[in-house]
Amino acid sequence: MGKLHLFDMDGTLLHGSAAAIEISRQLGLDREIAELERGFAAGELTPPQFAQLACDLWAAELTERQVAAAFENAPWLLGIREVWADIRARGERCAVISLSPGFFVERLLTWGADTAHGSRWPAVPIMERVEPTGILSSAAKVRIADELCARYGLTRADCVAYGDSMSDVDLFAAVPVSVAVNADHHVSDVASFAYAGRDLRDAYTLVRTGR
Repeated sequence: MGKLHLFDMDGTLLHGSAAAIEISRQLGLDREIAELERGFAAGELTPPQFAQLACDLWAAELTERQVAAAFENAPWLLGIREVWADIRARGERCAVISLSPGFFVERLLTWGADTAHGSRWPAVPIMERVEPTGILSSAAKVRIADELCARYGLTRADCVAYGDSMSDVDLFAAVPVSVAVNADHHVSDVASFAYAGRDLRDAYTLVRTGR
């Protein structure tokens, strides 16, 4: 029986950062996005509220070129492509599930993810308002994991989750094996394994060796 490896992106694959932060940096909006991130982390903003306020910041100024630059210059963990190549070589699957905009998350498909799921933010350049039903949540990560299990003929018992924060709590509770990657207490206290560092290969090794 194969496994399904489920990766969060912000704070997990992205070391100490998030898609919205990297995109905002391209527009010189570091201070403004930091305030929104603070409000989201404190529970003052729901995921749809955060998404709308971030879109308001970027408005029609954001271009595809800036999104590409944000992606290319982001502080990714080392070894992501190598880990995903090993997973696929073993006949297993890897997926990314993130609350961040799909137009950023889906770029990871070119790195070897079998599938990538992000929130449905308006297309770039942003001219429309956010549709709240298209914004993912912690619970939505579990729903998507279940859908992927059904697609691949697997169950939750075959899943491994990698995450760092409150948005991963529901998924960590739903699967038997989880890895807290540079995580806060919301998931580090409940994870099967904990990793702090800059190389995904080391976090992946914890799963492979069981220690």
